[in-house]
Amino acid sequence: MAGRIEDYALLGDLQTAALVGRDGSVDWLCLPRFDSPSCFAGLLGTPEHGCWRLAPAGAGACTSRRYLADSLVLASDWETREGTVRIIDFMPQRDRVPQLIRIVEGISGSVPVRGDLRLRFNHGRVEPWVRRTERHRVAVAGPDSAWLRVPPGVHTYGEDGATASDFTVRAGERVRFVLTWQPSHLHTTPRTDPDAALESTLAGWQQWSAGCQYRGEWREAVLRSLITLKALAYEPTGGIVAAPTASLPEVVGGRRNWDYRFCWVRDSSMTLSALLRGGFREEAAAWRKWLLRAIAGDPGDLQAVYGVAGERGLPETQADWLPGYLGSTPVRFGNAAVHQLQLDVYGEVVDTLHLALLAGIPMERQVWSLLRTLMGFLERHWSEPDEGLWEVRGKRRHFVHSKVMAWVAADRAVKMAELTGLPAPVERWRTMRDQVHADVCAHGYDRRRGVFVQSYGGQELDAATLFIAKTGFLPADDPRVARTVEAVRTGLDHGGFVRRYATENGTDGVPGPEGAFLACSFWLADALAALGRRDEARELFTRVVALGNDLGLLSEQWDPVEGRQLGNTPQAFTHVALVNSAFLLSG
Repeated sequence: MAGRIEDYALLGDLQTAALVGRDGSVDWLCLPRFDSPSCFAGLLGTPEHGCWRLAPAGAGACTSRRYLADSLVLASDWETREGTVRIIDFMPQRDRVPQLIRIVEGISGSVPVRGDLRLRFNHGRVEPWVRRTERHRVAVAGPDSAWLRVPPGVHTYGEDGATASDFTVRAGERVRFVLTWQPSHLHTTPRTDPDAALESTLAGWQQWSAGCQYRGEWREAVLRSLITLKALAYEPTGGIVAAPTASLPEVVGGRRNWDYRFCWVRDSSMTLSALLRGGFREEAAAWRKWLLRAIAGDPGDLQAVYGVAGERGLPETQADWLPGYLGSTPVRFGNAAVHQLQLDVYGEVVDTLHLALLAGIPMERQVWSLLRTLMGFLERHWSEPDEGLWEVRGKRRHFVHSKVMAWVAADRAVKMAELTGLPAPVERWRTMRDQVHADVCAHGYDRRRGVFVQSYGGQELDAATLFIAKTGFLPADDPRVARTVEAVRTGLDHGGFVRRYATENGTDGVPGPEGAFLACSFWLADALAALGRRDEARELFTRVVALGNDLGLLSEQWDPVEGRQLGNTPQAFTHVALVNSAFLLSG
């Protein structure tokens, strides 16, 4: 059975990612890309759907674990009666093919160790044929092959559909396993020195992390968040995935299970804003190139989400052969949000381009041409209903947040035109900015309660209305802002944290409840700070950060009743909000 969501650590090579539990089991890994089918899908089922467990024989969870230095190299220690063993897990930033390396190191005593490698391609559906070579155990099925390099002196054998190994490690010894994926038509695999790969992987992460410009009191949490965000970037193209997992539930046993292994333009934009604040500019330049390629064509065809290389077709399917995380079905791969109209995305893109400009990244003419094209579409369509930030699967509505982000697009476009002097219909953009502002204040505001609501003509609250002050749409000292913040704080409270909106009325088209949305809790902290309630803001921020696991990783949501993380993990949206809040509260 899969562990709790917070039991998992993240490994990655900037093209895909693995999740390894406290028990030493790798329960999730998609190869060769984030959005490829998994070869370990035990996270969404049982060990029979794929996993690789390596741990002291008969042991449970590790005694302690940590990332080495400022990296994604994981060290897990087991203290047993026979002695202490450390397993070092990492994925080297790839040269040609993806690899998962596991080094078993004897710290003290003499400890028996058990390994079980259970490869299942196509999301746990296909059991491969396994053959022996002189140095490898090779698993092949269809287009996939995985090569396990067997350490000298370690005997492996087949057992119940797994490649098993039993060996003993003594103090000072190292036993090294290398698992390599490559297309099945290739007949040899690269030789890798695991110790050299470990050294270069550590050095690469430490060199990157040294560029972090945050020096506030939450440096450890901020840097871990930035490393996590970097790990979600697909290096060959610059695309950034929302999370490396699929179908982890927003409530255990529920139906709110979505595939997040793709590039949401909104999430990517927010991630870039956090990386830029942290001092990392190369990622912003790479993402802009990805954006230009992904959305080339008719601006009316701008999708909310794309594949990591800019793919447009991401058909949503259900994997009926997988029982789901703790029985949470359906298990979905692909995402139907690809067909939705989400007007707030335009605002996020333009706002990120503005931030990049302020960070000193020049505005190339082709990027400016793209911006003008996007603004032309938004000028014609901002007044239409859409599916909004939360990707509702009910009918389209006039979401207040979508309109506010349309205002952001116009506002930032005007400012960039004024900064650069590049040709633009500035007066038209100013007119649009004023029209959107007046429209939101007239139709998105409940005069009886004195608060902004989720959508025009509705009564529901929405945590996304906290962006009204966050974006500068209204000043924080506006009484309407203060009342809206207080309404969200009390009306969407869920065990001391914040829900996105009330799901009970079913207006989002999906049945069932969900947990507290962690990014929204950070947004509330930002809003409280803007209102001058800094002590409350710091207290809330600190409580949300404390929900991270022992490695500082946060998923999408939190269940305050059961005291556990929910949703896909680690979630870019959450870590972005943490970084931005830390910068705000640190001044």
